[in-house]
Order: sequence, then structure tokens, then C-alpha cells
Amino acid sequence: MDSTSNLIRQMPVSIEAEQALLGSIIVSPDAFDKVSGLITAEDFYVAEHKHIYSTLLSMYAKSKTIDVVTLVNALVEEGYRDEAGGIQYVTLIAESVPSATNVKDYARIVKDKSILRRLIGVCDEISNDAYSEAEEVRMIIDSAEQKIFDISHNNDSKELRHIRDVLQNVYQDIEALSETKGAVTGTKTGFSGLDKMLIQMGKGDLVIVGARPGMGKTSFALNIATNVAKSTKKTVAIFSLEMSAEQLVTRIISSEALVDSRSLRTGELKNEDWENIAEVVTSLSGADIYIDDTSAITTAEMKSKLRRLPNLGLVVIDYIGLMQTTANTDNRAQQVGEISRNLKIMAKDFGIPIVCCAQLNRGTESRPGAGKRPTLADLRDSGSIEQDADIVLFLYRDEYYKDISGAQGDDAASAESANTAEVIVAKNRHGSVGNVKMGWIGQFTKFRTLEDDYNNG
Repeated sequence: MDSTSNLIRQMPVSIEAEQALLGSIIVSPDAFDKVSGLITAEDFYVAEHKHIYSTLLSMYAKSKTIDVVTLVNALVEEGYRDEAGGIQYVTLIAESVPSATNVKDYARIVKDKSILRRLIGVCDEISNDAYSEAEEVRMIIDSAEQKIFDISHNNDSKELRHIRDVLQNVYQDIEALSETKGAVTGTKTGFSGLDKMLIQMGKGDLVIVGARPGMGKTSFALNIATNVAKSTKKTVAIFSLEMSAEQLVTRIISSEALVDSRSLRTGELKNEDWENIAEVVTSLSGADIYIDDTSAITTAEMKSKLRRLPNLGLVVIDYIGLMQTTANTDNRAQQVGEISRNLKIMAKDFGIPIVCCAQLNRGTESRPGAGKRPTLADLRDSGSIEQDADIVLFLYRDEYYKDISGAQGDDAASAESANTAEVIVAKNRHGSVGNVKMGWIGQFTKFRTLEDDYNNG
């Protein structure tokens, strides 16, 4: 028996399943719809099968007729086979398939064997890393976890993908959007006016919420977190580097139950407050919200913890300025640059939006009048954060600057100003930029939506 046969016997592979999958597509090209997004050419073990599948996919993408003759002709044109041998082998595959209706079962077998082979390869890499002792133990463990995570989540980011593989997935997404009449499939903030401008927080988006201290960025991020957890039924993870988990939950209760935050701290509660609190506690207990209040956490530690959470839908971080990095530099701008890049990579790896709060520099306070509205230049270390972010939101309240300056006002305009805020969409990869007016209820640390009240920039 030759060495190739020995290798096939030793590695996890099902030649029969690969042949049956290809044969199903040859005799019934519509079978592509059933295996789209599940199988790629790299999932086949036999090189000949990789070539055949790639050619079939190319023909399907171009809406060419698929049968034994046209497939052999395409293979010959691409230089894969001589015509006589090609017809014989392709005919054999087409005739050997028991039933094209079982194509999903064949695809699952091929995929499972492919995953097992990848796992074997990754285990070899992990073993070599451990033997070499070239990195810190912590880095080797994180690298090992990431490699296993990539396999378990079908993350093929290290492989080059031909556009034809991507086109099929995108076409199906467009079809799905058309069938749902354009319904947004991304994650919504829960604030209708803001959602109309953002369109969505997409998979892999890094969303920065910037504001001066005391402007309400933590409350805003928590409002989004609870909105997402309740509306999507997905897991929401909150990393609080500044406040303890108990302080954070107290603020959430105040916002959701509409109980004065001061009353919660002093214990001076009315009967109706207790009723509202009990209702909110019951509601939130059923929401999958996880809180981590570790100080000075790194992105590597975050990833390690997030990998253990099922059905993850959103991550909130408060805030980027308190995060730590393993970079060998004392330059904080470079450290924050590495952190923001790692957060963007983390969002892509998990396929979820990450909402991260950020402090603004003091430059906003020195500007006169309406000039205090923040801009992208006001982000600390804005070069890196602005570049990595998909969406940048700034919070602005006129009343904040009146409070710190001691300005007084008791007319209707002042009252309205005290109860409103602006969300400034300064960057948005998915839609337009502009300002969205929001309601702000300070004693409850709660933002509320003002229907359709937004202006495009």
C-alpha cells in the first residue's frame, strides 16, 4: 500500500462523502443552496475534489448549466484534467451518489472531517509553542485558546477566500433583506431615532461612546446593554473598570425602575418604589447579563472570559482609558492604539458589536458657546480610536456646562434644556452622520428616545 493511502487512513477523511457531495451537486445543482456557507473548497481532503468543487462553485456563480459534460469542459479549460480521464472520473462520481436529497448529510460529514484535521494541525502548533518556550506562558495559553476558538466558531480568518465564496453569502443576505422588506438584521440600540440614523450596530462593529466625565456615557451604555439583553434574548457582557458590579446594578435598577438614584443610595424609598424595584429585579433576573468589574483588565483577558459565554450578542466596556496592555511601551497613546485595534479584532472574532466608552480631553470646555460640542479631534489618542471605530457617538448636554459654570435659568427653555441631550453621530460606516435629540432624566440616570427627532449631517 502506498504512502498516500496510509496518510488517508490515518487522517480523518471520508472519500465516499466527498464524492457523494460532489455527485449530488452535479446531478442537482440546486443542492448548492443547501450547503452554501457550510462548505468551502478547503474542506475537501483530496486535491482533485478541491478543484472540482471550486469549478462547480464558479459555474454556479456564473449561472452556467452544470452537468457531466460542462463540468469536464470547465475543468479542462482550467487545466485540471485531461478530457478522457476527466469524463471517466466525473461520471463515476455522478453515478455513485445514492440520492441528492441527502446532500446536507454528506456536507456535514465532509465538514466534520475537515474540522478534525484542522484540530490535529492546531494541536501540533500548540504543542510546538509549548515545547519552544519562546513566549510567556500567559501568551501561549491565550494563543492556544484563540486557535481552538477559531475552529469551534468556524473562524477561517487565516485563510484566503475567493470572492465567489463570499458572493454567494452576500447574495443570500440581500435576498433575506428583500424578503423581510429591509428589516434591520443587526443589533439595535433600542433608541428609535438613533437606530434610524445608525441603521444598525453590525457584527464586528466597534462603537465608541465619547463624553466628558459626568455627561452620562456610562448610563447611556448601560441603557443600550439592557435594551439589547431584553429585546434580543442574547447574552450581554459588561466590563466595568471604574465601578463595582453592585454600583453598576444599582444604576441599572434606578434607570429601569425609574427610582431616584439618591433614594437608592439613602434607602429612603416609597411603597411604589419597592413595587417598581421588585418588578425590575424579576425582569432583569431573566436577562442574560454578565458583569465583570476587574480593574485594569487586558483585551486578552476579556477574550478568555468571553469565549466561555454562550449566545453572546453584545459587549459593553466602561471605559477604554482604564484598560491595560501587554505592549512594551510607556507611551499611553501607543498603548491605547494597541487596545483599540485589539477591541476591533475582538469584535470581528466574535461577530458582535462592542460598545466602548471613552473620555474626551478638556479641549471642549475651553471653547465658547456651542463650540463645546465635541468632535473627533476631542477623543483622547483620537488617531487610533477614530481609525479603528466603525461608529463614534458623542454625548452632549448644554445643562452640564451651565451646572459647572453656575449659570442660572428658570424659564421654559432652561427646563427643556435640562431634560434633553444630544447624541452626535460623528462617524458611521453604515449610514449618515448628524445629531439625534434624546430625553435625559438625570435623577434616574436614564436616556429616552424622542421619536423621529434627528438631523442628518
